[in-house]
Amino acid sequence: MPAEQLERLTERLERAAAELRSGALDPDRAAAVVDECARLAGEASVELDRQVRAGEADPGAGQLALGH
Repeated sequence: MPAEQLERLTERLERAAAELRSGALDPDRAAAVVDECARLAGEASVELDRQVRAGEADPGAGQLALGH
């Protein structure tokens, strides 16, 4: 269940990032999406911290994968 919460937050962040990258947003909407990203990232951070403290998290969770 906790991993599902992080997955949902990740999906929402990815959708928001795609929306921002599209370049089709007016400045007010873009600012709202950026605010939403910050809020979602905060939620993800809190959830990941909770999982780590409970011993539920994957040791690599929260680390960005580096591309080639």
